[in-house]
Order: sequence, then C-alpha cells, then structure tokens
Amino acid sequence: MDEILHWLTQPFSYAFMIRGMWASLIVGVVCPVLGTYVVLRGMAFLGDALAHIILPGVVMAFLLGWPLAAGALLVGVLAALAIGALGRRSEIKQDAIIGVVFAGAFALGVALISMQRSYAVDLAHILFGDLLGVSNDDLWLMAGLGALVLFTVFALYKEFLVISFDPVLATTLRLPVSLLQNILLVLLAIVIVISIQAVGVALVLAMLVTPASTAYLISRRLPSMMLLSAGIGSFSAVLGLYLSFYVNVASGPAIVLVETVIFVLAFALAPRRGVLWELLRTRRG
Repeated sequence: MDEILHWLTQPFSYAFMIRGMWASLIVGVVCPVLGTYVVLRGMAFLGDALAHIILPGVVMAFLLGWPLAAGALLVGVLAALAIGALGRRSEIKQDAIIGVVFAGAFALGVALISMQRSYAVDLAHILFGDLLGVSNDDLWLMAGLGALVLFTVFALYKEFLVISFDPVLATTLRLPVSLLQNILLVLLAIVIVISIQAVGVALVLAMLVTPASTAYLISRRLPSMMLLSAGIGSFSAVLGLYLSFYVNVASGPAIVLVETVIFVLAFALAPRRGVLWELLRTRRG
C-alpha cells in the first residue's frame, strides 16, 4: 500500500509537475466541452487551421516583446472573425477560404522565423507544447481564459444548441445567428491559445475533437456528452502526465495517446454505435 501511495505521490514532489497537472486539467476540461460543438458542427478543419494560423502571432509577439499568448490570442481572434465574415459573404465555400487563410498565415509565420537569424526558435516547443514548462503566470492566464470560455458556453447553451442542430429554426426564432457563430469562433480561438502551451499546434485538434468524438459514440444528449467528454479529457490528462513522468515521454503526446486509446475502445465497444455492436446486430439479423 505504501509503495502504491509513493508511486502516486512521487511526481507531485516537484513544483513543475503540480503546475503541469493543473494546466493539463484546465485544458482537459475546457477543450472537450467546446469540442462537442466542434464535432457536432463539423468544425474540425477550422480548429486545425486556427491552431496553425496563430503562428505569426506568436512570432510577432516575440519580436515586439509581448507575451506570446497575447500575440496568439490577437491573431487567432482576428482570423476567426475574418473567416466567419468571408464565409458568409463570399461565393467561395468556407472550407476553401479556411484553407487559403490557413496556408497564408502559416507561411507568414515560417517566413518571419526564417528572417530572424538570431532567434533560435524551438519549433518542437511550438508544435508539441511544453506542459511541464508552464509558469505560474501561464497557469493563471489559462485558468482565467478557461473560465471565460466555460461561462460563455453555459450562458449561451440554448442558443448554441439551436444553431448547431437547426439553423433554420434559429433564423425563425430571430436569434442573432451571425453573432453567435462569431462568438463560437472566438471561443475556439481562445481555447486553442490555452492549449498551445500544453500540447502545441500539432496536437491541439486532438484535445478538441478526440474526447468529444468518444463521448458522441456513447451519449445521445448534449449535456451528458459535454460531461463525459470533460471526464475523458481530465482522466487522459492525469494518466498522460503519469506516463510522461514514469515512461519518459513528452507530456502532450502522452495525453493525446491516452485519449486516442479511449476513442478506439469506444469505437469498438460503444453500445448501439460500436463496431462490435454492429457486427453482433448484423449476425442476429
């Protein structure tokens, strides 16, 4: 018993592990809750694009001496609003617009990096995050932005529900559809900024989509889907951090791998929606 207790508590004898745990829990809850709307509305490509679009914001913030999160947030919010506006007013389909903005912004970020010969940028840190390098200031910023996202999601729960499942009804009810969609895009940009420190640009989409997709396979109601996805995200964050400490792997990829394993299990075993369930039903039929 003492050995098990020691195994469980040993990682948290280090301050950086405690900060990493709190940061991973914030990301593990906030990302999946908003991720339910990303899954239901088919916004996964947009989420991935926004994660890459903020790269020039990070570089420009460094050059100007700003906090990196400030540059990422500014560019992310502006890009989200621009994509929303162009998608409604252009004859080009929204996914094409997202692709154009995504490619252009990411190329700008890489170009800015290449011009700074004296800036020995660690691309691995930007791409895959540095969860164990989270500072107290980073943690407070993540907590504040995360609380803002959760408050907005629950305050506008009914409105987001309507525009996600029945846009025609939303128009009939005279809801401000464009405004609500812009708010959702801004929240997505904020969540991406929160997650960059933990898992980086390359893996932020997994934090948004994987727990929510797993919950979608198991639950049929949006509230339970949100709760379940947040639970999966939290569990994956904790287990991934333990794997990071004891197996000596990067913390962000470890968290995402745990989420992926849970998704595969749900994909195979979920009642009524799992592959094995479908095979059994086919044989009985």
